[in-house]
Order: sequence, then structure tokens, then C-alpha cells
Amino acid sequence: MGKQSGLGDNLYVSGYNYSGDIGSIGRIGGGPTPLIVTGIDKSGQERIGGLIDGAIEYNGFFNPDEGRAHERLSLLPTGNQLLSYCRGTGLGSPGAGLVAKQVNYDPTRGQDGSITFAISAQSAGGWGLEWGRQGTAGVRSDTTATNGASIDDSASSAHGLSAYLHVFSFTGTSVTVKLQQSSDNGGADAWTDVVGGGFTAATGVTSQRIATANDLAVERYLRVVTTGTFSAVTFAVLICRNEIEPGF
Repeated sequence: MGKQSGLGDNLYVSGYNYSGDIGSIGRIGGGPTPLIVTGIDKSGQERIGGLIDGAIEYNGFFNPDEGRAHERLSLLPTGNQLLSYCRGTGLGSPGAGLVAKQVNYDPTRGQDGSITFAISAQSAGGWGLEWGRQGTAGVRSDTTATNGASIDDSASSAHGLSAYLHVFSFTGTSVTVKLQQSSDNGGADAWTDVVGGGFTAATGVTSQRIATANDLAVERYLRVVTTGTFSAVTFAVLICRNEIEPGF
């Protein structure tokens, strides 16, 4: 796969799809804070990793309709928010997840009459930015219990995973979204549930982050499955496989 543009990206915030209200994303950042530990015997900087950090910063348009950007973001919620950035909306395409605090909602009114809002979401609760792959092709719609198509991560891993769920709409009693795994895409090795890879049953608009044990072996292929009693659900899942043992 060669170079790509940023066309067709999505951004989800705590169970709401604001992609149509977002004009640009200014920063998706994370990693350890660099600590300078330069000895007096060195002629260049020495650095070691410090606290894990993360941020997603974006600019939105003014949309006061019910359930859209202004109604939700202008509340400046004090609780943690779950964000998922999707680079395109293909199954298995890259994405980034973050547990964050929304720290602002700053408008800029241009001389030409335009108005935009700058929003910064900073990591919270000891979590940092996580990169992964989309377990659904953007927003997925199920009308009954469904076994989703699989993503191939080329090899198994030994340090568990985390996952983000956004439920955008729901009709029914409840839906449980969970991850399943197989070493050969369900051939000789039947699909089984990932231990710790099930989200709490949803009954409406919601968002969740789950994490398995850090030493859990995860097989090569993963898929997203829905079960429950419902007639319609739209949702998205981001899966972040740990290549090394995470620090949060």
C-alpha cells in the first residue's frame, strides 16, 4: 500500500460521529515525555523517556443541531472522553484511540463571516495515545447478531490488546460487542472469544475502552462479533494490539 491522502477520515467522540462537523485535525500526538539527562561530559543532549502523554486537537464547524458538535462539545464535559481517529474507513485501516479530557472550546470568527471552534483533548486517567487498526470498516450497521469480517495482523502477539467501542445508535434490548480470534482465520482453528475482549452490553449511545491482561497471547486473526436482542445498531471498533507490554 502506497502513499495516501487524508480524505475520508473519521473522528468519533464518546459515541458521537462528528466527522461531518470537523474541518481539520491539528495534532494527534503521544508517547513518553522526553527527559533531558545530559551529563557534563557530553557535547550533545541525552534523553530518557518520562511520563506517557497523548492529545488529539481538532477544529470544528458550528453545527447547533441536536446531537451534533456544538450541542455536545460546548458542554465542556468534566469527565473522561473517548476519542477514536480513523485514517479512512477501511477494515483494518489505521486508527488512534485516546482517553482524554476536553480542555477547551474556543471559537474564531473570521472577517469573511466564517466561524470555527478549536478543541483540544488531552490524555487523562494515566492513559496515553494508542495506535491500532479498525475492527470495523468505519461505522458498521448490524440488524441481527453478526460475525464480522476478520483483520489479519500477520502474526500472533504476546502482550494483550486494548479496544475502543462507540455505539452511535441502537434499537432493541441490548447488544454485546466482543472480539474473537483465530490462528488461521477460522479454518482448522475455530474462532474463540478473546479473554477480556468483550465490551459491557450496550442499550443506547455509549462508548467504552477495554484492555486485556498485558501478558495475554493474541492470535493472528481478529474479528468483531455482535450478540444480543436488537433490530438495529450502528457502531465502530478500534483494536490496539500491544507489541510490547504497555505502561498504562
